[in-house]
Amino acid sequence: MTLEAARIERVVLHRIRIPFRTPFVTGHGTETHKHATIVEVLAEGVTGWGECAALENPTYTSEYADGAFFVLRDLLAPQLVDRRSALVVGHPMAKAAIEAAVLDAHLRMTSLSLAAYLGVTRSMVPAGVAVGIAAGADELVEAVAVRVDEGYRRVKLKIGPDRDVEWVAAVRAAFPALELHVDANGAYSLATAPTLQRLDALGLALIEQPFDIDDLEGHAVLATMIDTPICLDESITSARACERALDMGACSVVNLKQARVGGLAEALRIHSICRQRGIGLWCGGMLETGVGRALNLALAAMPGFTLTGDLSATSRYFARDITAPTELVDGYLAVPTGPGIGVEVDHEFLAACTIGTATVVPSGRPD
Repeated sequence: MTLEAARIERVVLHRIRIPFRTPFVTGHGTETHKHATIVEVLAEGVTGWGECAALENPTYTSEYADGAFFVLRDLLAPQLVDRRSALVVGHPMAKAAIEAAVLDAHLRMTSLSLAAYLGVTRSMVPAGVAVGIAAGADELVEAVAVRVDEGYRRVKLKIGPDRDVEWVAAVRAAFPALELHVDANGAYSLATAPTLQRLDALGLALIEQPFDIDDLEGHAVLATMIDTPICLDESITSARACERALDMGACSVVNLKQARVGGLAEALRIHSICRQRGIGLWCGGMLETGVGRALNLALAAMPGFTLTGDLSATSRYFARDITAPTELVDGYLAVPTGPGIGVEVDHEFLAACTIGTATVVPSGRPD
């Protein structure tokens, strides 16, 4: 059975809200809960799962949780069950969720794991963690110490004007051998390049997205001014965007989030581009539940991922998840090996954290 031939009987959308263990503060705002749509695809007696990772508000990209739910309910899911084709512009995270659920169902039909489908050979991937904006440098050092004690092999710090060089220097002084990334979330411009030049002395693995999403030219100029590798995140929206950024010299490292680029298929294209060009690549996360994290873990085990990504243990975010927790073992996370994405959904907790549902069936079939 091919993926396209699977007979979709219905799609159930679960709009969920799960509290984070602690609020996550970034340059995009403060997230206190995980808002997501869990996509459940039923096909020939098998259930596949996907996750739309759009944040509560359109602070990271233009997508946001409520809008993505509407697009899934009113456009993408009806097209799927009725085999209709219509143009839906944008909404890559919603599209990624549909793609993931259908693929999961197909792989479960054949008892094949996503890891096997992708041909990965690694059973574990190194775990990285992002530390949100703290109240001060001392508090930031304390927050990093907690994560290092937990066993994380790489830490990413959120930076911005007035919370950059001195703060990062304090962390580096406390942890001289730690792999450190910094993420600016577009908070700087060429006018503030001298500040970014001062980061060169701190031995960082990279600086992520220093300028605005569409400022590839500025990133290319900055790359000639600093020694620290530039990594692009929000700017990499597709394989074409990735090639353009690399051709311009705007980055030498890519943060690949399959949800941001529209799903696994497009992520694999970007993986191939980066691998062919010898570009540093790592797997980013969107604070996903266990459903999205399972897919990311399989993706991160592919050979082109050369740097430690943002994939963390469940305990970093949730007291309880909608799947069994992902545990940190000696700084690594296991790649799921069960059929499909390799994890099972806890239906009881899924129901407990669901704030809205919608069921889409083929036209003419009663719900």
